[in-house]
Amino acid sequence: MSILIKNGTIVTASESFVADLYTEGEKIVAIGADLNFKADKIIDAKGKLVFPGGIDPHVHLDMPFMGTHSSDDYETGTRAALFGGTTMVIDFILQTQGDTLHNALKTWQKKSEGKAIGDYSYHMAVTDFNEFVAKEVVDMINEEGIVSFKTFMAYKGALMIDDGQMVRLMKVVKENGGLVTVHATNGDMIDSLISKHRNEGKLSPLYHYLSQPEITEAEASGRFTDMLFHTGCPGYIVHMTCEGALNAVRRSTQRNQKVFVETCTQYLMLDASLYEKDFEGAKWVMSPPLREKKDIAALWAGINQGLIQVVGTDHCPFMWEQKKMGEKDFSKIPNGHPAIEHRMEFMFSEGVNKGKISLPKFVEITSTNA
Repeated sequence: MSILIKNGTIVTASESFVADLYTEGEKIVAIGADLNFKADKIIDAKGKLVFPGGIDPHVHLDMPFMGTHSSDDYETGTRAALFGGTTMVIDFILQTQGDTLHNALKTWQKKSEGKAIGDYSYHMAVTDFNEFVAKEVVDMINEEGIVSFKTFMAYKGALMIDDGQMVRLMKVVKENGGLVTVHATNGDMIDSLISKHRNEGKLSPLYHYLSQPEITEAEASGRFTDMLFHTGCPGYIVHMTCEGALNAVRRSTQRNQKVFVETCTQYLMLDASLYEKDFEGAKWVMSPPLREKKDIAALWAGINQGLIQVVGTDHCPFMWEQKKMGEKDFSKIPNGHPAIEHRMEFMFSEGVNKGKISLPKFVEITSTNA
């Protein structure tokens, strides 16, 4: 099917201008003034904005976690994304500790094939790094086209790798032209605080937040960037939430490192006061947790300063009945919340309409940079 969009204001990551746009199938064929193609459908977009489709670089579809699965699969998740203007998502394949990357890839291919109705791609989460997995990393890059490798500095015994494994992974990834991404929170500090609060009988959702103070993220972000500096590997920090972590990245830019940063919609508009609503706060239990208003301001500033390049969602929804698994113990609440459908409208209403970002910056952080 061919479509000719006439007289719209086309917005890219660098400029906006009035022009026509002609597509055939899924390809943009031409952009220019007074295009005269014979199209199956003609749309008059005078006075309207024409954006590229959004790309969400951080989603978790049908993901096993904390004794259950995230409630969106590839059909419902990609459908919701399309309704919200996001035409491509990037999901995370999770290697099971003790298993192979190839087996993990097969598992996720079964989840997605025949279900997804929008475009999708994968990151590969490395949760158990050894010599065999090092060879698999090379295969993933050269044979499967998966070039980004997720690591966790938390969730010991399930997802976390230690610093020695991290450095060895970085060296392999760098040598083969890939990228290492990270969930940057200090798992040992968090586990200690969780244990302390549970032993004291402090079990409400508020203590999820209090178990992950800003220092746990700031320290891990700094440690990750130091390891990147040591190895020369490019890196990407996912779902950054706070000023302290952003300051760690600020230091890395002074060393001319290739460190890219993603934040998420929820961290740009919601704050930790939501955890004070008794068990209702479980709706906002995610990791890292929501932060303070000063962190929200720091993140918006980081976007405009170029320290934060991408806004994703970390879309990982759970039904209320699933959240109630932790009704008597915050540490058992499945971590995650939904945003895949609303990311683009959130960023437009909270960012563009409130004067926090320009139209080109909107396109840059929701599509181009991903």
